[in-house]
Amino acid sequence: MPEIRLTAGTIEYEDSGEPGAAGGAAAGADGATADRPTVVLLHGLLMDSTVWRKVAPGLAERARVICPTLPLGGHRIPMEPGADLSLPAMARLVAEFLEALDLRDVVLVSNDWGGALLLVDLGCAERVGRLVITPSEAFDNFPPGIPGRLAALAGRAGPTGVKLALQPLRFRALRRFPLLFGWMSKHPVPHAVSDRWFAPVLGSREIRRDLAKYAGGPLDRAWTTAATERLREFDRPALVAWAPEDRLMPRDHGRRLAELLPQGRLVEIPGSYTLVSEDQPELLLRHLRDFLATTTAHADVAAA
Repeated sequence: MPEIRLTAGTIEYEDSGEPGAAGGAAAGADGATADRPTVVLLHGLLMDSTVWRKVAPGLAERARVICPTLPLGGHRIPMEPGADLSLPAMARLVAEFLEALDLRDVVLVSNDWGGALLLVDLGCAERVGRLVITPSEAFDNFPPGIPGRLAALAGRAGPTGVKLALQPLRFRALRRFPLLFGWMSKHPVPHAVSDRWFAPVLGSREIRRDLAKYAGGPLDRAWTTAATERLREFDRPALVAWAPEDRLMPRDHGRRLAELLPQGRLVEIPGSYTLVSEDQPELLLRHLRDFLATTTAHADVAAA
């Protein structure tokens, strides 16, 4: 898996390269053309890039697809001991990742973790040409629901608190409890995948240190609300693909996000909780492909 060195530390990522390729970096700089966009897929807490394993191959037939593993607990390479991993710093890390790979006019897709929605407020969205928001933290829903608030409490207790709070994840039978991962997806995540997600934080104190920095960091919900509302300044194509049955991300947040975005459009993903790429990958892929095709066609007409 490719790696890239950023200010906070080394980030692993997957890169599909040329459309239809099984892997490997694309030739050239950002790899994007008018009819071949670059799509960057972001994941949430205690996960890695494999949360997109059912969607990325289908997208890679028409785009360069890049899936970074962010330092949110599912990463395997610890960050620098002194790294700032607060919410604003993590959002800036995404912007630094795009810059380090010289990616431009990116289609940025968020899921669960809402930090990418704050890039506009932080003045870091210049490399984002299109935005896709699947069920994610937004407005005052940082962290989301009771599981998110419990993670924040554990984070404030440092690596030891994280270790104690996450011990139940060692037992596969407990992972479906609502206070753990039960409300993340309607259908169980395969054990091999969830084992991979949780192994780093269960096995490494340095990874727990990183997670504690993020989850237990200072959080101002008045700022996250105002920062989310700054999306009204993102006058570029945007798709909100929301799950009305989600237990962690309020249904009305999808509508509010779509109304905020000047070029926003809302579609609903039934039969899914937060992880729409797990519960409804084919439907999500269809919406993503339609969004890419439609917005690319509009861009071609405007350019002409």
